Amino acid sequence: MKRHLLLFSLLLGIACGAFGETFTITDIRVEGLQRISAGSVFNDIPVKVNDKVDDSVVAETTRALFRTGNFDDVQIGRDGGVLVITVVERPSISEINIEGNKAIETDALLDGLKKSGLAVGNVFQRATLEQMRIELQRQYVSQGRYDATIETEVAEQARNRVAVNIDISEGNVAAIKHINIVGNTVFEDDDLIELFKLKSSGWLSWITSDDKYSRETLKGDLETLSSYYLDRGYIRFNIDSSQVAITPDRTGVYITVNVTEGQKYTLNTVGLSGDIIVPEAEMKPLLLPKEGEDFSQKQVTDTEELLTQRLGVEGYTFAKVTGMPEIDDEKKTVGLKFFVDPGKRTYVHRIEFRGNTKSVDEVLRREMRQMESAPASSALIEQSRVRLERLGFFKEVKTENKAVPGTDDLIDVNYTVEEQSSGSIGASVGYAQDAGLILGANLQQNNFLGTGKQVGVGLNTSKYQDLYSFNYVDPYYTEDGISRGFTVFYRSTDLKEINIASYTTDTIGASVAFGYPISETQRLGLTFGINQTDISAGVGAVQEIKGSPRPWEDAIGYVNFADLPKDGSYLGLDDIQADTPSRYFHNGAANGFLDLYGDSYFNYLVTGTWSQFALNRGQLATRGYSQNLSLQVATPGSDLKYFKLNYNGQVFIPIWRDFTVRLRTDLGYGDGFGNTSELPFYEHFYSGGFRSVRGFKANTLGPRSTVADLYQTQSVLNDNLDKYLGRAYITCAHERVKGEWVPKSDCKGPGMQKIVSNPAYYNSRNNNGNDPFGGNILVEGGAELLFPMPFIKDQRSVRTGFFLDFGNVFDTNCNAEQVLCSDIDFGELRYSVGFGVTWITGFGPITFSLAKPINDEAADRTEVFQFSLGQGF
Repeated sequence: MKRHLLLFSLLLGIACGAFGETFTITDIRVEGLQRISAGSVFNDIPVKVNDKVDDSVVAETTRALFRTGNFDDVQIGRDGGVLVITVVERPSISEINIEGNKAIETDALLDGLKKSGLAVGNVFQRATLEQMRIELQRQYVSQGRYDATIETEVAEQARNRVAVNIDISEGNVAAIKHINIVGNTVFEDDDLIELFKLKSSGWLSWITSDDKYSRETLKGDLETLSSYYLDRGYIRFNIDSSQVAITPDRTGVYITVNVTEGQKYTLNTVGLSGDIIVPEAEMKPLLLPKEGEDFSQKQVTDTEELLTQRLGVEGYTFAKVTGMPEIDDEKKTVGLKFFVDPGKRTYVHRIEFRGNTKSVDEVLRREMRQMESAPASSALIEQSRVRLERLGFFKEVKTENKAVPGTDDLIDVNYTVEEQSSGSIGASVGYAQDAGLILGANLQQNNFLGTGKQVGVGLNTSKYQDLYSFNYVDPYYTEDGISRGFTVFYRSTDLKEINIASYTTDTIGASVAFGYPISETQRLGLTFGINQTDISAGVGAVQEIKGSPRPWEDAIGYVNFADLPKDGSYLGLDDIQADTPSRYFHNGAANGFLDLYGDSYFNYLVTGTWSQFALNRGQLATRGYSQNLSLQVATPGSDLKYFKLNYNGQVFIPIWRDFTVRLRTDLGYGDGFGNTSELPFYEHFYSGGFRSVRGFKANTLGPRSTVADLYQTQSVLNDNLDKYLGRAYITCAHERVKGEWVPKSDCKGPGMQKIVSNPAYYNSRNNNGNDPFGGNILVEGGAELLFPMPFIKDQRSVRTGFFLDFGNVFDTNCNAEQVLCSDIDFGELRYSVGFGVTWITGFGPITFSLAKPINDEAADRTEVFQFSLGQGF
């Protein structure tokens, strides 16, 4: 720097000597320029053509050019009336190379260099580079990397350019060897050190890294220590000093904190002062500190916020509340006054929206609870912001209150939104342990053409279900928030694929739904629907679906049971009942559902719902609660008459730091009425698996079906086969004439016919046993301890926790032979404990659990590991 000043003084002296007399500039010529234009130089100098020049003007011109920072050398001369300026440009930066950095990202380093004036294309200044090196060294020291080194190199390149190379050796974060607190007598060292995030090295430090020193973390720990004392009455507590000592090898740190505790102070008075524009009867309940209690700084701060918010509700947006303690050191008491300065009541002049390039203003404005020209309520402004975020159209919503120029009682409220995709079009693929491979093609737009309306078309298929649907919802069918929507769908299912008794359904239906908000978090809904359901129960259909015994194989040789006597005594069977022209008959067993009501139903459905949503966010919530109550009724005029009542709810209770307890329950009850004696089996409740009782296979808890009694005819007599399978015979050579069996003259059958009863034989071939059948009563619940997963920065996308699940399904219409079927019995609830993780990724949600059933029985189907994953593309 001294060399440059000496050179500048010398050049200035030469220049001044060259202009011993004043002259008028006829032209200006700049020489030596390479990158910088002559026009830029002309703009930087204080002279122009026709100006008169003397020594002072030359000196000022030289200084002006050096101030730009673009030149290493400036010389000014005269050629007649021409002012000649000769410059040497400083080099420009062609590239910046950074190596060796890990703790601080390269982009962050380049951004810091750019703010300091070092960026590709800028003029290179070595002094700036050195300042940046020193600042970077300071940042590493603040992270506890005392042995970090930073070396810089400037490589010259062609055309007056340079490359800046920065080589970083970050070193290692110094480990904390010991933390010592000096001066404390009230609280033990271990109790106080436990408050710190920084810890001395332990056997888990290699995982938690809590022994790595950081200046910022220590600052936060000291504030925590101070708050700990201030919240317990020690108002005179003070941290006198804190020292950080580094070991000679720069790998270890010793921290010493010197404190003065003082004595405990109690509150003798608590009151309000200032301009209390809200009735004191409404303000005093917000005063958290109470007379006779120990002083607490946290209670003071919380009370200031509560009182400020209360004033904001009345329109005093810029109100200030200050807790003012009056300390009596002799009596060790504190008199606490909260001074209220409400300021002027403000009104909203205008509400503006920014950033909504897709959504029309009306979609946002109808969510407003703060109105223009009304008193500015902080609560209503915030409530409006929350409503905008709940729309799902925006990544983030920010509010800003700006005073209207020239007034002191008007503000403009600006809502700045960052829009995100509110719809999707494309394909999806996923896998769930209970549903298998899931394929889909969907078009869903929740903000159709920016109007806030929802339109969707879906095509989805899995191993047990095909679903095709179209839906439309207008959330503001009326101005006061009544919604209207409709849905058309077709669904085909094969329930034997998901642990349910073998049958298939084909359902086509449509519905129209209305919703009405009754509060900010509650809503009523009413849905009217119709559907046509066709049931197909194959040969293996269980007794509850289709009565038995019955033949199971469509083969030549079936007996025409219409021709058999009802008593069946000659066959060795009891009470054979003829069905014309039957392929099955009943041996004293009850009819199945299809026998009683057929296999095709057209129903009119009405569903009423009440819902409440008060969670802090839509996915992976950590606070708040939600609940939903619904009643669905198949009305008179339907082929089947039944109802289903459902309730589900959950509550999140923060207990300590980021630890939260979640409690949930899911209850259901259904039954038939009128000419329908029970809840249709295809509407049954099921339990077990994800979102239910983990540790048990999906849908396997509760009542099991009764295996059908199936029969086969044999046309060839075989003594060995008869001993194993047979029990009844009929000859084709007989027929019934006038109530008696006589030889049949034109019998064309193979002769002797045999009827064989063997359900076990059928089950062994078809793997069809006592399948889960569900029931009309559902009882489920659970508790989870949720906690943050280590090493994950964004905890909003991850949920981890230990859980206790319980539940089962019961039935009030059990058949005598059904397994695990009973009316509601809390002693039959199944329990499981385990650990689960849910991760919302860019590929879709991934969920798994490890669970151990507590009281499973031999007939229960358990599953320790369960998972589900999805992928979108």
